[in-house]
Amino acid sequence: MKAEILKKLRESSDYISGQQFCEEFGVSRTAVWKVINQLKEDGYQIEAVRNKGYRIAACPDVMTKEAVGSMLTTDWAGQTIVYFDETDSTNTQAKKLGEQGAVHGTLVLAELQNSAKGRRGRGWIAPAGENIYMTILLRPDIEPVHAPMLTLVMAHSTVLAIRRITGLEALIKWPNDVIVGRKKVCGILTEMSAEVDYINHVVIGVGINVNMQEIPSDLEAKATTLSREKGELIKRADLAAEVMNRFEADYQMFMESRDLSRLKNSYNQMLVNINKEVSIQEVDREYRGQALGINENGELLVKKTDGSIEAIFAGEVSVRGIYGYV
Repeated sequence: MKAEILKKLRESSDYISGQQFCEEFGVSRTAVWKVINQLKEDGYQIEAVRNKGYRIAACPDVMTKEAVGSMLTTDWAGQTIVYFDETDSTNTQAKKLGEQGAVHGTLVLAELQNSAKGRRGRGWIAPAGENIYMTILLRPDIEPVHAPMLTLVMAHSTVLAIRRITGLEALIKWPNDVIVGRKKVCGILTEMSAEVDYINHVVIGVGINVNMQEIPSDLEAKATTLSREKGELIKRADLAAEVMNRFEADYQMFMESRDLSRLKNSYNQMLVNINKEVSIQEVDREYRGQALGINENGELLVKKTDGSIEAIFAGEVSVRGIYGYV
């Protein structure tokens, strides 16, 4: 009920009486009063006026399940939320929930991660109260070979969400790094539990640098935060919810075609290196070519110097700009 009351308050521009809440949720005035006090303790500034009711005057930057849930417009994505003040990794927790039978669309949120990891098992810094750390659990009815494309779907959704909430021109560095101001603001990690011919579950972790105050000196050249680029603090719950709102719609398109054919054109318009020269770094070789965009399978099409076109699968391949990270 807490999330529902918060949602009503955030959506209303006028006061909502305690009686309205009582009638809608079938609870007592005391129960409503307790929820209002809980919201105040969370940092929400709520005005209470006799014979008028309650109205939100200001919202704090918190990442509780109520804060995120109150901004969702989804049917299933994030409709079940599991929240941690601190955890090792939201991906790790989501995988545990997946093994325990958690439903499709379950969202794991954390204020602090103490064992965060990225692509290829790299660790990364995850301070408390400044960024977004979340993972969605999926149970897609697709062949395991198609699951990696979901990483690109999430990148597409995240870019749309950042653009809407912040107004910043977010872009994608293939396959799934989200870029603002030619620096990385978001990493996405997809992990899967599967048998030979079917998927048990997929988890997609999203880490977004939102309001982080300090960036380690060794990362300054290629990492930034949304607040630094925007010049003001960003409400994390609003952004996290918008990622889920966008992802549900994008996921539906992916599942209808079982590939990226319906998202390909939009994704390619977001590519930071589209039609530019890039360096392709594989395990045993490195070469240059022109990035042409992705195909319906999410592979990056690269025109080599001899005129041939090669389709690159993410895997262990890195793509870099000729003069830097992008």
